[in-house]
Amino acid sequence: MGGLKDELLKAIWHAFTALDLDRSGKVSKSQLKVLSHNLCTVLKVPHDPVALEEHFRDDDEGPVSNQGYMPYLNKFILEKVQDNFDKIEFNRMCWTLCVKKNLTKSPLLITEDDAFKVWVIFNFLSEDKYPLVIVPEEIEYLLKKLTEAMGGGWQQEQFEHYKINFDDNKDGLSAWELIELIGNGQFSKGMDRQTVSMAINEVFNELILDVLKQGYMMKKGHKRKNWTERWFVLKPNIISYYVSEDLKDKKGDILLDENCCVESLPDKDGKKCLFLIKCFEKTFEISASDKKKKQEWIQAIHSTIHLLKLGSPPPHKEARQRRKELRRKLLAEQEELERQMKELQAANENKQQELESVRKKLEEAASRAADEEKKRLQTQVELQTRFSTELEREKLIRQQMEEQVAQKSSELEQYLQRVRELEDMYLKLQEALEDERQARQDEETVRKLQARLLEEESSKRAELEKWHLAQQQAIQTTEAEKQELEQQRVMKEQALQEAMAQLEQLELERKQALEQYEGVKKKLEMATNMTKSWKDKVAHHEGLIRLIEPGPKNPHLITNWGPAAFTQAELEEREKSWKEKKTTE
Repeated sequence: MGGLKDELLKAIWHAFTALDLDRSGKVSKSQLKVLSHNLCTVLKVPHDPVALEEHFRDDDEGPVSNQGYMPYLNKFILEKVQDNFDKIEFNRMCWTLCVKKNLTKSPLLITEDDAFKVWVIFNFLSEDKYPLVIVPEEIEYLLKKLTEAMGGGWQQEQFEHYKINFDDNKDGLSAWELIELIGNGQFSKGMDRQTVSMAINEVFNELILDVLKQGYMMKKGHKRKNWTERWFVLKPNIISYYVSEDLKDKKGDILLDENCCVESLPDKDGKKCLFLIKCFEKTFEISASDKKKKQEWIQAIHSTIHLLKLGSPPPHKEARQRRKELRRKLLAEQEELERQMKELQAANENKQQELESVRKKLEEAASRAADEEKKRLQTQVELQTRFSTELEREKLIRQQMEEQVAQKSSELEQYLQRVRELEDMYLKLQEALEDERQARQDEETVRKLQARLLEEESSKRAELEKWHLAQQQAIQTTEAEKQELEQQRVMKEQALQEAMAQLEQLELERKQALEQYEGVKKKLEMATNMTKSWKDKVAHHEGLIRLIEPGPKNPHLITNWGPAAFTQAELEEREKSWKEKKTTE
């Protein structure tokens, strides 16, 4: 009942403001009597003129205000209203009171009847606060519905441009501004008057008359069983059917409740696109014009029955309620945001005060720091003076140390020069010792070779003597073996000649070895003399370095002249080389 009362108050508010000619918020009592009588008539409420006089008995001399009229309106009219009056007639009465005063005189693309329907739609979509306005979101919703009904495409960019030019000081449009917006064709360019009128009528039927769907279909009679074309109108709890779409001749109603159902039927008796509506008392067979219409009607009726089971309002009313709740929520969030912004601003001001206090403290600290800086600079000057004195003294000491370092460097350079000379002498001495060692090795090799040659010569001589004895014995043998022996002798003579030749060759080699030995001996004497001279030079250097002599090598070979200058392996190698040379010869 509260929702109905709010809807009625919006239309009454228009009528009351129309009676307020000087816009002072006050209307004369005689005008209020007429308004109250008309309201009671259209709302089917008993009129009580005595109660009106009693309510305004102290105000006979002047007009009364809206606030003074509201208690009477609530108590004697609105609280007694039942949902049995004609809403269109009620709205038409209120429209008649306010249209002449407020409707623009400029020509519009819509008729006065279309303007009336837009005015009623405005009351349905407007906010629940006074003065009544329709917010941009609801304007967009309405314009979209009209564009869709006209079969056109919605121009979102055009509406956004319109919203940009919208007055920021206004929360929305009044009913008359909305009528002018739709009537000037700004959002229906290219559409004729009839198309716009049909679109307004379609939206009016849906939003105000709660028409969920309407159209022509065939209905089967209950008595004669004949098929007749009827104009069907689906509302949230009823389906009414008329002779034609002008709704003048009503033929019946199909009452819907949560126990009703709708079913599709197969084609029969030459009728197609059949469906069945089952109610508590009756069943209705209906034939749609095509399969698409049949499916649309079945879906619409099924949705309506489902809403009745849930106890939900029609979809457009539920959507309007959700939009309002969303706006209230956004408004509450905005107010909360503004409150938070105010708190933040207050906190910011407190912070500014704290910052100002901190700034003053910082200025005082800066002043103290400046004084301390002066003292520090003075102390720094004193320290710099003292440091300069110390630096001069350090420079003098450093200069003296540099001179000492230069002197020490010169002495070090001389010492290093002497070390380098001694190193050169050491290297030359090593070379001399190496030459001496090599000479000794060569001497030992020659001695070994000479001993080997003498031994071979002795062996040959012994062999020759054996051959000679054997020859003498062979001569003394029998004559029978003389010829054979002679042959052997010849062979032995040849062998002896060869041995003599070899002996001569060995003799020659021995002489060559002696000559080599003499040369090596001379080299050894020269090396020994050089070694003695180097030892004398080293002795003159005051013992800075000690002569390093070759250490003993194990095992040593002993020759007739003392320890050998070569090893056993070297001797064997030289003997092997000599045998190969001899074999080759």
